[in-house]
Amino acid sequence: MAKKANIKKDKVKKIVIDKSKSIIDAPSGMFSDKINEPFAHEMIVSKDRSENLTPKQRKRKWKSMANYFSANSLWMLMYCTGCCAIELPQAMTSRYDMERLGMGPMATPRQADILLITGYLSLKTLRRLIYTYEQMSEPKYVVGFGPCTLNGGIYHDSHAVINQLDQYVPIDLYIAGCMPKPEAVMNGFQDLIDLIEVGEATGWKDYHARYEWYKQNQKEALGEVMIHDEFHE
Repeated sequence: MAKKANIKKDKVKKIVIDKSKSIIDAPSGMFSDKINEPFAHEMIVSKDRSENLTPKQRKRKWKSMANYFSANSLWMLMYCTGCCAIELPQAMTSRYDMERLGMGPMATPRQADILLITGYLSLKTLRRLIYTYEQMSEPKYVVGFGPCTLNGGIYHDSHAVINQLDQYVPIDLYIAGCMPKPEAVMNGFQDLIDLIEVGEATGWKDYHARYEWYKQNQKEALGEVMIHDEFHE
């Protein structure tokens, strides 16, 4: 039988945190006897630091906080275009556990943060992709899987497949491989999280800044981007 540990009672003492008679048990030496004084002093120091910040510094700190929370709560739109999508289920299940990064699937574009382009993209699909991307709320990010999003991959000479997807929508991250293994997918998502935290995943801003250029490329590929019928108006 395992022996019970002998705990000396003198190692534990009662400490009053404030005037409301709140009492906790804690090992001796963990807190000072005047526990209220350090907390009060710390609050005053924090207040003074915030008052000394310039408006620009304050805005930068709020932006840094927003980037941190955005990077750790990412919802992927379940909209897959090609064969690379077969690698996503493995990344979501228990072995790689994508949810530990704060990532999960989302069914609608208005609640999603990430648009995955998982392989080749046809002309017909490009039109729907543009619809979907423009419905997503900001900030939003696009991840391209495999060589197809760069140069069309094995379909590079097809009249119906898009080459150089970044001429039509901004791509924040490419994941190499045909098809990329689950390890590559997880590494890519971690890289995307790092880019978001430091504020460098700014494809959606580039889409605003060069909107006319993107639209011109879209029209050259598709003709009229928007379809004018009873289903789209």
